[in-house]
Amino acid sequence: MKIMWDKGHGGNDPGAVANGLQEKQLTHKIVEYAMAYLEANYTGFEQRVTRTGDQTLTLSQRTDMANAWGADVFISTHVNAGKGTGFESYIYNGGVSSQTVALQNVLHNEILTAMRQFGNITDRGKKRANYAVLRETKMPAVLTENLFIDSNDAKYLKNEAFLKAVGEAHARGIVKFLGLPRKEKTQPQPKPQQKVSDGKLYRVQVGAFADRKNAEQIAEELKKKGYPVYIAE
Repeated sequence: MKIMWDKGHGGNDPGAVANGLQEKQLTHKIVEYAMAYLEANYTGFEQRVTRTGDQTLTLSQRTDMANAWGADVFISTHVNAGKGTGFESYIYNGGVSSQTVALQNVLHNEILTAMRQFGNITDRGKKRANYAVLRETKMPAVLTENLFIDSNDAKYLKNEAFLKAVGEAHARGIVKFLGLPRKEKTQPQPKPQQKVSDGKLYRVQVGAFADRKNAEQIAEELKKKGYPVYIAE
């Protein structure tokens, strides 16, 4: 399965800016947390990202990457602006497949549930819009708007634990949609316990013989194997 992540904005386009935050930096963190979570816990997939760092990309470049690669899902992360509050998600407002609707449903619920571990986050709903990254992609595609940068929501966006939880929730939504198998974790082998000496010495007797020659013969064989040997009457 091929997963294409899209970090909204980037480069000379910072996206929304307020409260000492930039949208392009927040979307970068959310996607990085999502990708790391998948890599650590699941298998059976490949994942790519439209921008690895702070590059400037057009909308067409983003969708062309996903289409040329043949991605199975496309997730574009954003942060809202306009003095509102809450979380919302989008799919294309034209003809979309039932798979696209299913992807939006599972992502929306997973992300909102994670956000509400931090506070009473408003559900702004599952919406549709004529966004280029949704319209031009050939696979199920969802765009998420993760709170508002210019309202009281900023207190959450400044919380690294919140961003990590949101990123991992994006990943879990993908896992549920694609049915990705969890990695088998190898159990660490227990280390052998070291015995503490009690100060005593223990001897091992190899044999007892009536004929000394027999004893000497066995002793010689043991010496050849490196064992210290002595014969006692």
